[in-house]
Amino acid sequence: MNEDFNMSMRKFLKQVGVTSQQAIEKAMRDAGDTSGKTYTAKVVLTVDGLDIEHTVTGEISGAAEG
Repeated sequence: MNEDFNMSMRKFLKQVGVTSQQAIEKAMRDAGDTSGKTYTAKVVLTVDGLDIEHTVTGEISGAAEG
């Protein structure tokens, strides 16, 4: 893959990471006390024009504000 592709991919993935973290943090703040709770998270990636559906799952643990 060429450099332009690599740069656009990195820019997209950075945007996904930053905006996703902001959305999760807001949801956890809105939920109140989440200390001790663990949430299952899932991201499904699709790309128009490509035959891809990539799923990533994981866990996010709530923590007390410190």
